[in-house]
Amino acid sequence: MQIDKQQILELLRNRGDQQQAEQAQNELPDQVDTDQHSDLLSKFNINPQELLGGLGGKLGL
Repeated sequence: MQIDKQQILELLRNRGDQQQAEQAQNELPDQVDTDQHSDLLSKFNINPQELLGGLGGKLGL
């Protein structure tokens, strides 16, 4: 699944992880593929399900 980098940065900032958000800004591509970039997401303690929020429920997943 493709996730916009801005969503990830927003999640990190909302957590209070400003330093990680700055690092992610420099390291992540504009569109993050949850499968292809799982190592980077793990590095920033990001669970792709967190990024989906309520979207999974809306899609019936």
